[in-house]
Amino acid sequence: MPDYSWPAEGKRSLIGKRISRVDSPAKVSGQAKYTYDVKRPAMLFGKILRCPYAHAKVVSIDASAAERMPGVKAVHIIQGQNSNIHWAGDDLVAVAAVDESTAEDAVRAIKVEYERLPHLVSDAEPPKGAAEEQGPLSMDDIDDMLDNQVPARQMVQQIEQYGITSKPDENTLNGLKEDGATDEVISAIRAATVHPEITNRPKSNYQKSAAVTQGEGDKAFDQAEVISEGLYGAPVITHCCLESHGSISEWTDDDHLFVHMSTQNVSGIAGQMAVPLKVPATNIRVHQDHVGGGFGSKFGPDRWGIATAAISKKAAGKPVRIMLERDSELKVAGARPSAYARVKAGAKKDGTIVAWQSESWGTGGPGGGGMPPIPYVFNGIPNQHKEHTAIRNNIGPARAWRAPSHPQAALITMCALDDLAAKLNMDSLEFFLKNIDLVNKERQDTYREELGIAADLMGWKQKWHARGQNVSGNIARGVGLSMHTWGGRGHASDCDLTVFPDGSVEIKMGSQDIGTGTRTTILIVASDTLGIPMDGIKLYIGDTLYPPSGGSGGSTTPGGVSSSTRRAAVDGRDALFAKVASDLNAVPEELESVNEMVRVKLDPSRSLSWKQACSKLGAMPLTVRGKNPDKSKPPDLTNSGVGGVGMAEVEVDTETGIVKIKKMVAVQDCGLIIDLKMAESSCYGAMIMGISYALFEEKVMDQVTGRMLNADMQFYRLAGLNDIPELAVHMMTGKGYDERGVIGLGEPPVISPGAAISNAVANAVGVRVPFLPLTPDRVLAAIGQKEGA
Repeated sequence: MPDYSWPAEGKRSLIGKRISRVDSPAKVSGQAKYTYDVKRPAMLFGKILRCPYAHAKVVSIDASAAERMPGVKAVHIIQGQNSNIHWAGDDLVAVAAVDESTAEDAVRAIKVEYERLPHLVSDAEPPKGAAEEQGPLSMDDIDDMLDNQVPARQMVQQIEQYGITSKPDENTLNGLKEDGATDEVISAIRAATVHPEITNRPKSNYQKSAAVTQGEGDKAFDQAEVISEGLYGAPVITHCCLESHGSISEWTDDDHLFVHMSTQNVSGIAGQMAVPLKVPATNIRVHQDHVGGGFGSKFGPDRWGIATAAISKKAAGKPVRIMLERDSELKVAGARPSAYARVKAGAKKDGTIVAWQSESWGTGGPGGGGMPPIPYVFNGIPNQHKEHTAIRNNIGPARAWRAPSHPQAALITMCALDDLAAKLNMDSLEFFLKNIDLVNKERQDTYREELGIAADLMGWKQKWHARGQNVSGNIARGVGLSMHTWGGRGHASDCDLTVFPDGSVEIKMGSQDIGTGTRTTILIVASDTLGIPMDGIKLYIGDTLYPPSGGSGGSTTPGGVSSSTRRAAVDGRDALFAKVASDLNAVPEELESVNEMVRVKLDPSRSLSWKQACSKLGAMPLTVRGKNPDKSKPPDLTNSGVGGVGMAEVEVDTETGIVKIKKMVAVQDCGLIIDLKMAESSCYGAMIMGISYALFEEKVMDQVTGRMLNADMQFYRLAGLNDIPELAVHMMTGKGYDERGVIGLGEPPVISPGAAISNAVANAVGVRVPFLPLTPDRVLAAIGQKEGA
């Protein structure tokens, strides 16, 4: 049986080393081509007419003037008469013209009559008694969720949790599939519990999830000697990818579509486009070289992506390009849901946490939103009572955003526990260590080690102080910490590896590199396994012509592509050994490939160069396919479940309310690290993103008009160079970590920064600023309440 396991530390030539990304030269020189850079022959430019209202019914659409305009090649109605629109900016009509200005003129010529409907864009705490118990879902409810682009995972959760009002027939299910329901959603409907007694429940913007109680619940507070109560939360923030969403579609003939798309999911797009376009998925080719950011928002083709294909069909198959403008990107391309909670936490005088109570709420747009996983990390608190209200509002759909629900859960939990530690007059580091037995048992030792390393990197013992005790003039200084977890098991991935008689090697995989270094990861693993240089391998990714590989989400790509590559490379190498073993008077099991030499392990003098060995293949190249997962070829090369720690040091100007980050620390485990340099880089990027959402980002909605007020780069603020402090990263490697296999890293280190920074500000100024972002007005308001108390 071939040995697919990861090589031992002493046997790794590249794995675990600091290696620069292979695509860096192309990117820094401007040679890397993104979807935005694609210019197809005779390409038309598409623009979208968007609804200006947060909630409306389309009474009529008249596009005749646009259709008659010179230069306009096609008009396609995306949502027509009688369509219900649930957020400002939703797509109505697509226009394709010879240039952008003509397309924009045509959009302005389209006349639409609306019936405006009541809207809600707030994510404020629901009024008392406003929330209704969630009942079973009707097919109309499911249709509404599809219209509102509710993520499939969220739909499945609601169907499984609440059931349905009646069993649909096959025609209904086929209709839902044509409307965009995934196979997972259809399967959930088939398996759902039916509750026919509830058929006409009233519609409400506020849906109360079932309360969760474990242990003694509220009664445990009778035994708590110290109780802390607080309000915490984070608002809706939007995706703001450097390369906006968009695609270019063209029909190469009546039945075959060629799509360039900015996506995190090359292999999955064709299947999603096939049903609405009524063509087989195998007739759709999707290609992408590079993508300028995704972070969870680019898994589907979206309405505008489907529109490029539909309008291309009307324009005789010519390529049609639609890339979102920056304001549209911020309005409609997805957002991270808000989450707020009133928390009551109790402990004994020695710091032992005994009780947790929370009333939470938040919004994920028209689809509502689920309860964040609170109490976070410390989910072993013995007595808990939790209630959550999902707010369905008209702000646009929620999408995955780098560790969905975890940053919000970390903020709520870590801030509530930090306040409890302050009330106990305990160092929050000591308090967290005191209660480490309340976290996942498998990671308790990891957290202990990580907290110690993080404290040393931060200089915690020297910098921590009781709240509000380190103030010099108008500058207050403080430190804070947070802990987090994530899954990260590798996704399904197929890898074709070909060894040619001239010694060259090719790898083909339908994966994508969203900026995390996927290309480099694949080449490191293949090179290390085959014993040849990385530049001796030609890698092809980003096309549905290649074997399928999962979407880059959930930190699943490193484990998936490295595992399939490892299996393919081992099989290819061993097949080559079988060809040349007799030439070396050996059996295949006695051979190894090192430094471009195929040799006998115990007698390196008996050897062939890599090219000499490959020449023994004869005229035909050798092709093998590696898969992940593959139970027939153990062991499992990827794993799930990591822990991490974040710390922050801040300075707060108590006169202006301005928060400046002075230092950030990230300590993280992710199993076996393929490229240490890239792993550290991922943590640096996560901390910078965390600073941005902690201090600046917020989707600001006008409650009267229902429109986003800051849909531009002037007022939707992001962290800049002057906001980035000293950053320190430590990756947990070696015994106890490497043997777990490769686990994804993209998401976990972005979880803790918001909570750590909020805790540091509370430590500095002596009072909790309840909500992110920690803007000057919120900081000054909290200080003012403290002084007025």
